[in-house]
Amino acid sequence: MKINLGLCMMYPSPGVVERIGADWDWIWLDGQHGEMAGYETMLQMVRACHLIRRPAYVRVPGHEAAWTSLALDMDADAVIVPQVDSGDQARELVRRAKFPPLGNRSFGGRRVIDLHGRGYFEKANDANKLICQIESPEALANVEAIASTPGVDGLFLGPDDLMLRRGHDMLKPPPKESLVAAAKLVVDACLAHGKDCICVATGSEMIALYAALGVNYIVAGAEAGFLSEGSKRAIGLAQSAIARSHEQSPVPELATAAKALY
Repeated sequence: MKINLGLCMMYPSPGVVERIGADWDWIWLDGQHGEMAGYETMLQMVRACHLIRRPAYVRVPGHEAAWTSLALDMDADAVIVPQVDSGDQARELVRRAKFPPLGNRSFGGRRVIDLHGRGYFEKANDANKLICQIESPEALANVEAIASTPGVDGLFLGPDDLMLRRGHDMLKPPPKESLVAAAKLVVDACLAHGKDCICVATGSEMIALYAALGVNYIVAGAEAGFLSEGSKRAIGLAQSAIARSHEQSPVPELATAAKALY
């Protein structure tokens, strides 16, 4: 089984996608909690993903039909819908995301027609995925009903909301055992119904655990984390170099050169 490693993007920067996106198998564009709200911004991010030939997985802000429709019309490879708690909600999302006879998606979309022609709808139900996020105890209890819904292409375990709704202190690391147990429920439902399974992993240990469970899409990095970690590392190296310079005698050549200036 191929494990597809994904990059999370939260800042509205197509240039960052162009620079590092090709290192990854797919790109998660966070239109719910990220800073790229708005049609024009998200469209440019999707275009950047396609420029580097990587699938664009767009998380929309909510269940409203307009968000799903806009994301699909800009030719997002997948739409991720947050907080799907029941089979009924999943079936309603399928109605909005899939063309008849499976759903009731509206035909149109400037970009998809420009790229694929007016016949794009014939392949769209398979080409454009619908991913439901499992983010609550209720959703876990209904995971089988959600995964078995025709037209749902995958499930995405949302660890933060799940832990919050279980009363976990969000200032502390999530309990590994609880996350793995939740992931196993989602993985088993996905495997039983031939659906993709997405999980977010922080660190190599969680990546290995999710891979062993059968998760086939793992979010293994985020540009926000790369910025923070890289900045801290760079300033730390600079401060260490300055501290070392204070402990050392002046380089003779530099001292001579300095005297020559006066």
